[in-house]
Amino acid sequence: MSNIKLFESKKVRTHWDEKMETWYFSVIDVIEILTGSSIPKRYWSDLKKKLTKEGSEVYEKIVRLKLQAEDHKMRETDVADTETLLRLIQSIPSPKAEPFKQWLAKVGYERMQEIQDPEMSLDRARENWQKLGRSEKWIQQRMTGQETRNKLTDYWKESGVQKSDEFAFLTNIIHQEWTGLTVKKHKDLKGLKSQNLRDHMSEAELIFTALAELSTRQIAETEKAKGVQQNANAGKKGGKIAKDARLALEQKTGKKVITNENFLPQSKGKKKLDK
Repeated sequence: MSNIKLFESKKVRTHWDEKMETWYFSVIDVIEILTGSSIPKRYWSDLKKKLTKEGSEVYEKIVRLKLQAEDHKMRETDVADTETLLRLIQSIPSPKAEPFKQWLAKVGYERMQEIQDPEMSLDRARENWQKLGRSEKWIQQRMTGQETRNKLTDYWKESGVQKSDEFAFLTNIIHQEWTGLTVKKHKDLKGLKSQNLRDHMSEAELIFTALAELSTRQIAETEKAKGVQQNANAGKKGGKIAKDARLALEQKTGKKVITNENFLPQSKGKKKLDK
């Protein structure tokens, strides 16, 4: 699971390894924060040579993972787990070293809390969305939609759906039924790559997504759907309810619900959603 954490409003690309229960952090992002360098890649290159010359084992523990780059493409970059990063920070003279160490500890502690109490992750998501400039109205709709989504996936788990690809399959059926687009096609329309589609939906798109998933769950519960196929049938019915509502609204307003708008920088060529 890859996402972005914020340290003093500065972005740090991260990856949570579910199997190892370990955070990995982009070394370049951390170096840029600690040094204030405009060319953190060069600083890291010089530091690697210095560490190698000194016989340090730190560089040997650096891992390469694909994280989203500035051009929004997934590119391999050096990452480090918390222990390795703490040792690396010792080699970087910076007044921000101690605050950053405290931040690292907080990130790890918060993740453990979220595993024990999933609702806490929503609270932190709200805080991050606020920092990214999302409106309170949009945030509330996003969180309401997530709660609806969680109730649906809980039902799927209880009814025998377990594999991640099965969840993706069922999600795509619902989405394609109400939008007329696969999840991938919808992301392509918005110019998205690795980003979470829901984080770039308009208020209307979020509402209709929630309607489709709410309808799907209630239909599945009524029909006592079991397994992938029966839940897929419920998904088509639930998606159609949202589709019919979408078409009715579009006919009345003359405006399309599905748009290419997103929250990416406007320089990328897509219109920015209203905040």
